[in-house]
Amino acid sequence: MTQQGVRWTADQVLALAPDAASRKAGSKLGAAGPWSETGSSDEGTVWGLCKGSGSKPYQTVVDIADVSGPAYKCSCPSRKFPCKHALGLLLLWAGEDGSVPSGPAPDWAQQWIEGRRQRAEEKRAGGASPSGSGDPEAARRRAERRAERVTAGATELEQRLADLLRGGLADAEQAGYGLWEETAARMVDAQASGLAARVRELGAIPSSGPGWPVRLLEECALLHLLDQGWLRRAHLPDGLAATVRSRVGLPASADGPPVRDQWLVLAQYDTADARLTTRRIWLYGTGSGRSALLLSYGAAGRAPELALPVGLALEAELSSYPGTGQLRAALGEQFAPPAPSSVRPPGTTTAEAAARYGEALRDDPWLDSVPVTLDQVVPTPDADGWQLADADGEAALPLTPTARSRPGLWRLVALSGGAPIKVFGECGHRGFTPLTAWPEGAGEPVRLC
Repeated sequence: MTQQGVRWTADQVLALAPDAASRKAGSKLGAAGPWSETGSSDEGTVWGLCKGSGSKPYQTVVDIADVSGPAYKCSCPSRKFPCKHALGLLLLWAGEDGSVPSGPAPDWAQQWIEGRRQRAEEKRAGGASPSGSGDPEAARRRAERRAERVTAGATELEQRLADLLRGGLADAEQAGYGLWEETAARMVDAQASGLAARVRELGAIPSSGPGWPVRLLEECALLHLLDQGWLRRAHLPDGLAATVRSRVGLPASADGPPVRDQWLVLAQYDTADARLTTRRIWLYGTGSGRSALLLSYGAAGRAPELALPVGLALEAELSSYPGTGQLRAALGEQFAPPAPSSVRPPGTTTAEAAARYGEALRDDPWLDSVPVTLDQVVPTPDADGWQLADADGEAALPLTPTARSRPGLWRLVALSGGAPIKVFGECGHRGFTPLTAWPEGAGEPVRLC
């Protein structure tokens, strides 16, 4: 249970916001002015009435003790979760100034809380129902038909890559993005979403700056390697074959043995396109020393439901997905709600971080990056931008172009002030993308994304 004395930080609350506009609006409601009849319980529930534009205040309640992350209910018409009122209420509760006293929940809040927890119990009780109750022979035939379509798509893609190289890379610049989009659509028809995504990435390379032909050739080579991996998957080791299936875009189930641990939430960030919002949550097991990636999805314009703000820890079981070198996992049984933690992950040097990425490529040649915590590094400018340099050595990692364009870079520089800090992020062939940082000594983690 979430104890009344354990409060979140404002940064952890704002990490729940579905977008920047909600973050800004929620921050404005984090003061006592518009609120009345606020309260909280030792079981991890917070409630209150927020004055709006209408005659009736909005009824807002948050269940922080939900083991899968906070749950929200508000009578406002917003379709965002959490809405600005839920964010404001949590900010008020996190302030620890007595604005949200402990006490019994009002009837309207208690009814929602009891209903949620009853449904959760019913869901857990019914979780033992067999999921594979369909016809296994029919499932096998569907899998075979899909594999045939993917094979046809991969064969066609090989021909298109050969035509591109035969005609010369200059033709890619003249053809424009339409050629790549049409090819990607063909891969979607073949039910090879992973191939489609990589083809779309190819389309963004021509005319993208100095050296684009080299980058295009490199990405074409990786795409060719993935095609060949699929076409010859029967000859691959089981682990690598599973990785190829995942990279091509075939679905898989998390069938690894459950690992129970105290998992630290190191980073959470969203990426979005016109159809889907993808949330990535990086975890670190304090007992197992394992890193794990949780993925959750939301329809375009809606944030995914799973939310685990940085700085929290949860005791839970994780099951890994198949594939050599794969870090993706599924969240299983949880034994306590997420709660703030002062524990920090162990760190390493910049040289060791680069070596880890190189080793990981042996298992998964299509891997963009690996999760790494750097210890005792200082953000310093270089000729092209910024880098993280070891405080006691001469090695450094350049920051990725994405990291250099984010406001989080200046938060990182300000947090360091020229002194060494601990930084968690993703290390890959484009450089290092910092996601979270901790100051020397005591201090809360600072989100950089």
